[in-house]
Amino acid sequence: MDTPFPFSQYVTGNKFIGRKQDVTLLGNLLTQGEHVSIFEPPKTGKTSLIQQTLFSLRVTGRTFAVGQFSAMNIRTEEDFLLRLGSTVLKMVASSPAEFEALVKQYLQGTHFVFDSDDFTQTGQAVSLGWELDKNDALAMLRLPFALADSRQQKMILIIEEFHCVGNLEDPDAILRPLAAVIKEQKGRNFSFIFSGSAVNAMSAIFTGSVLFSRRVERVTLSVAPEEEVTEHLHRGFLSSGKVVEKRLLQGVYNLFRGHLWYINHLIAIADSLSRGYIMEPLLVEALEGLVSIHEPSFRGIMNSLTTHQVSLLKATLDGVTRFSASEVIRKYGLNSSANVKRVKEALMKKEVIMLDQNDNPVLEDPLFEYWVRKYYFEMKD
Repeated sequence: MDTPFPFSQYVTGNKFIGRKQDVTLLGNLLTQGEHVSIFEPPKTGKTSLIQQTLFSLRVTGRTFAVGQFSAMNIRTEEDFLLRLGSTVLKMVASSPAEFEALVKQYLQGTHFVFDSDDFTQTGQAVSLGWELDKNDALAMLRLPFALADSRQQKMILIIEEFHCVGNLEDPDAILRPLAAVIKEQKGRNFSFIFSGSAVNAMSAIFTGSVLFSRRVERVTLSVAPEEEVTEHLHRGFLSSGKVVEKRLLQGVYNLFRGHLWYINHLIAIADSLSRGYIMEPLLVEALEGLVSIHEPSFRGIMNSLTTHQVSLLKATLDGVTRFSASEVIRKYGLNSSANVKRVKEALMKKEVIMLDQNDNPVLEDPLFEYWVRKYYFEMKD
């Protein structure tokens, strides 16, 4: 169902709000053949940015092949390489005969094969005929570059939830050969887009390590301007004959720090509850409904934290920045500066907090922050 407040799928075209400079930047990087990483908290618009950028490039006459897969449920090196290979082959071929020919041409001397039975049962365009070795990984990771160069065709591979590579028994079995292959390539016909919603895990891969230094460009999502967002929401209500004061919409924007998914979800709930003029009590009711949807997961997060982690979280909400100061350690019962460091790292590993531009910790999720403030710590506004 078409809605002026979409939140269940990515958006492009006239529903894509703000971030025009982000689209231009990402488009320029892809046009130049650069590899890109995009890591932001969940549901902040990564997929929408990528799809809007591809849409904009096509409008200007650019031609390219696009492949996409998620690393979310990948737990072995073999699964990652097979999924990558199958995705890439399907970007340039469509029949079993074509897949078999490409595997023989580009993966000769490896343990990769085309298995017609596997293809029939699972749709996999490439399979393993034996256990992997180091040369197999390098050959598979070189495959998209080789295909793009041989065809002189621009190819873009999007790997979503790339941080899940960290769940492998040995993440370096993928990361090190991947970095080596990216480093050795000279052509500009193929680009990776590494997307991930675990900010700290992705940062550890792309900015906390020298593996991909200056080889993968990070694109950060800018915050959609308040005026543009509130105008979008106002027009959406007007389209169904409803009226709302813009100051209320500004309040929603500020509560969620411009987080468009939460904003659209809240407003969609409010839209379903209303028939005419929308007042503040109705928006409060919609907010309570939104909180009730997410409260079980928020409780789960808090139940997973240690006492020291809860204390550091409270200090973060109180606006503390110098956590190792003796008075802060005493006030929040954090024991020592060494313990503060461990607790902070634990909260970042759990993706509860991240560091802002000034290296100060902030909660990643604005609705979680609202819930923690109001319902867990019972802090006054």
